[in-house]
Amino acid sequence: MRPKAVLLDVDGTLIDSNDAHAHAWVDALLESNISVEFAVVRRLIGMGGDKLLPKVANIDAESRQGKAISQRRGEIFQSKYLPEIRPFPDVGVLLRRMEQENLILAVASSAKENELDSLLGLFDGKNFIQLTTSSDDVDNSKPDPDIIEVALGRLGHPREAVILLGDTPFDVEASLRAGIRAIALRCGGWSDIDLQGAVQIYDDPADLLIHFDKSPLCEL
Repeated sequence: MRPKAVLLDVDGTLIDSNDAHAHAWVDALLESNISVEFAVVRRLIGMGGDKLLPKVANIDAESRQGKAISQRRGEIFQSKYLPEIRPFPDVGVLLRRMEQENLILAVASSAKENELDSLLGLFDGKNFIQLTTSSDDVDNSKPDPDIIEVALGRLGHPREAVILLGDTPFDVEASLRAGIRAIALRCGGWSDIDLQGAVQIYDDPADLLIHFDKSPLCEL
């Protein structure tokens, strides 16, 4: 079935922000006297804090300490890193092309809602996107399929008519667990081996745009 809707991840997919998120976590943890290597955190970007904190520091994200670190990470990200973040080339052109193909665009992101608003503002995303789902809408972030399930419920389309565009193994796993297809982009920093399970893999939004007519977004 030709897709009727696309679920969009944002960080690492439309916006070059994965490194910034990892640095913000490292900084916030260090302020609590917890030293974690950047590379360790970087491999987990794409998960929400509910998954990341237990893995890197054995801290329950719902504990007082976990909530304090998560809040501080958000503050650091917004003040220190967000001003330097930019969208990947041709993101707006790609979204406009999707819109011209009558695809409904929705966001399914592990980001917090306030951060998501800031990120979408970097490329006028709200002009294209009809609904958003963030980590604030669910208890469990990717690779659990909760965010996708909420978005699917709001869209109302059958699963075979929805496809996800993401950049991490967590996006791919979440989509498979939700019973939908995924297109993956390498620009988030993962290899093709990491992204196995995606129906197609492209370098970045610009590469997908070049091959749009033959992509899963246009298949009959």
